[in-house]
Amino acid sequence: MNLAPRAFAFALLAFLMVTGAGHLGAQAAAAATAGEALGVDGPAPTLFPGDVVEIAIWREPELSGRFPVDEEGTLVLPLLGPVEVLGVPVPDLRRRLLTAYGRELRNPSISITPLRRIHVLGEVMQPGLFPVDLTVSLAGAVALAGGTTPVGDLEKIRILRDGVVILEGAVPTEDLASIDVRSGDQIIVDRRGWFERHSAFLVSTAIGAAGIMVSILR
Repeated sequence: MNLAPRAFAFALLAFLMVTGAGHLGAQAAAAATAGEALGVDGPAPTLFPGDVVEIAIWREPELSGRFPVDEEGTLVLPLLGPVEVLGVPVPDLRRRLLTAYGRELRNPSISITPLRRIHVLGEVMQPGLFPVDLTVSLAGAVALAGGTTPVGDLEKIRILRDGVVILEGAVPTEDLASIDVRSGDQIIVDRRGWFERHSAFLVSTAIGAAGIMVSILR
């Protein structure tokens, strides 16, 4: 039996497996590096309907600004018109825009900042809709809404997506990006419990009552 062809086939298969794994590893490393460049852990974020993209083109203020991603996943940009961005990683979008604007402008310099539009509701001073970058914390999102009311409890925060609770009782310093917050999500700050809200009054009342009892017993 001639083993040479079989040995060659095994060697070729091993080579393809190693090079393929190396290629996939390089892709994963590149994605992680892109995410780090945007200030988030893991792969670079992608865009979804409801997001806002802040685009700054050096020396081109009329082409710069904040542009919403519509329900079909499209950006409408000055000079370029509709641009499909649904599911596109932000670094890839920047490269596309550099190429597209490069046909119209000379050596354009472009920066892109993806923003999620989230609702901050409940026991906050200024509830509403806010555009936030991908590094904002829960505490930072609450701060955008003016902080909690006197009865708001930072230990009782819920995040709703499409009416479903996806996070409850989160630590205020937890990073929003780590829980994949998307545009349209609602961050709701609940009230402190009745006893917590009235604890000072109850304690002072108890102390006063104890003082009266001591006076009577004397």
